[in-house]
Formats: sequence, C-alpha cells, structure tokens
Amino acid sequence: MLALRSFSRALPRSLSKSSMRCSQRPISTVHRSSLLQHPWKVASRPTYAAFSTSRSAREQEGEVDQELSAKIESELRIEKDIRDSEQYPSNVQEYLDNSPFELHDTPGQEEVVLTRQYGDETIRLTFSIADLNNMDQDPDQLSEDQALEDDFGDDHPADTQSGGAQTKGAINQGRTKGGNINVAPEDRIAPADREELADDESPSGEEGAEEPSFPTRINVTIQKPGKGCMQVETLATDGMIQIDNVYYYQNAELADAQTADLNWSKRNVYAGPPFGNLDEDLQVLVERYLDERGINTSLALFVPDYVDLKEQREYLSWLSSRPPSHLM
Repeated sequence: MLALRSFSRALPRSLSKSSMRCSQRPISTVHRSSLLQHPWKVASRPTYAAFSTSRSAREQEGEVDQELSAKIESELRIEKDIRDSEQYPSNVQEYLDNSPFELHDTPGQEEVVLTRQYGDETIRLTFSIADLNNMDQDPDQLSEDQALEDDFGDDHPADTQSGGAQTKGAINQGRTKGGNINVAPEDRIAPADREELADDESPSGEEGAEEPSFPTRINVTIQKPGKGCMQVETLATDGMIQIDNVYYYQNAELADAQTADLNWSKRNVYAGPPFGNLDEDLQVLVERYLDERGINTSLALFVPDYVDLKEQREYLSWLSSRPPSHLM
C-alpha cells in the first residue's frame, strides 16, 4: 500500500520535470524535429530564372505593333477613298428599284437573301460573298479552261467535227468516210483569233470590252402552303442563270435544314435526278418557270455586282472594328 502511494506521489513530479526539460529546449531544435512539424505546412514556392535575360516578359508594346497599326490605318484610308459614298452604284440601285425582290442584308454576315411573293408562293434566294473570297482562279483563266474543255471534251471524238462541215471558221484537215470535214483538235483556232469572226463575235476596239463577272451560286427555294418545297441550285455567270440541280421536298423544312436531325433526314430523301439528266423539253420549261418568277438575266447581272460591293463593305468594317485594331 505504501509502495503504491509513493508511486502515485512520485508520478506528478516526474511529469513536471519532463515538461520543464521540453520547454527548456531551443526553438531551433523543435523546428528540426520532424515529429513536431505540422503535416499541413505550406511549402515554399520555388523560384525560376527568367526565360529572357535581356528584357522583361512584361513588355508594354511589341516591336511590330506600331508598324501594324500604321498599315491598318493606311488600308482604311485606301478603302474609304475607293468607296467614297454610302449609296449603291447605279446598276445595283436600278435593279433594287425595279425588282420585285426585297433585299435582306445583315452587316457582318456573309449571306444575302432576296425574298418575294408570287401568287401563293414564297420565293427565297440566297447567295454569299464566300464565292468571291474562295475563288482560286481569275475569270480569264476560268474562261480558258472552259474553252479547253469544249475543245477536248470526252463527248466528242478527236477524228470528227462536232459542228459538221459547215462550221464557221473550221480548218480543213481532209474528209472522213461520211463526207464531213475532219478537224484535228490541235489545229483548231479560237474564235477570238480568227479574222473572219472578229466582226461577228467581239466589238471593234477596246471600248466594248467588259471585264467578265465571276460565277456566283444562287440557291432558290419556292414554297407553297401544304404542297412542299422545290429547291433549285443555280449559278449566275456571264449574265445567265445556269441550273445545276432541281430538288423537291414534301417537308419544306428539309430544303433549308437548320438542325442536325433535319440535315440527316435530308440526306436520306430522294429529291430527284440531276438537272442535266432530265428531258430537254422539261429543262426548257423549268428555265421558263424560273424566268417568270424573276430569276433571269437581270438577276444574273445584279448578284455578282452586289457580292463585290458587299465584300468591300465587310472588309472595311473588319478593318475598323475587328482585331487587331482593337488590341492596339
């Protein structure tokens, strides 16, 4: 019993002495003890040497900023001098004044829309300045390529003459068994280079020479209430409307599919054969059908002119209100 009592008395004294020893330890010793460190202590952030030793990375202005800004200002002045008026050119204004179509042009958008009512039909034409921006060749090169395709096309054999013996300007190269004059493709002369055709196919002098227009796609949709929609893909080129394809959709929403589901449904619908595969009389009637609705030569002349005008306006707007001008 005494031994237990002595032990209980000695225990508090020993604890107090040990606590005093701990309190008398140097602070540096406590810090060096890994057992007393908090596990959530924030680690010090490492420092790295700067990537560039010559200049700070926080430059206020780049070396090319001023030069680029001056170039943009120069482009703005040039474009404003070219387009000195907000009014339409006379040919564009004349078409808009006399055309049954209503123009819908949203600044900043590539697509332009023309709409009109024809009886109970709603007609919508769309074209885009992307056709001008995406041109890979100039019109002269396109014309030369088309001429070569006409001369060396696969549909005409090399040893016969497509137009027969009476073709104007043909060069005699002997006769075939059928009596027609044989014209070799490599010996044909372009009409513009033939003296006998100069008066017939081109105006005298350079006053009548006009710069050829670029081809522009025009998508035509004609919709009747409850009767579906017809969609016609056309090309305005050299003052003519060329029909590429004619489609018909019972669901009018498929003609101008705006969602992924409608676009997927449109792919699986048989909309009709290529226009060139139709009967020739049917092709002529479709052309007359469009002509009655104002899709004609006047439209084919207007669209390329308006595309060129809109592209200039959008470029000027881009220079004045888009980066990099806003960043400087």
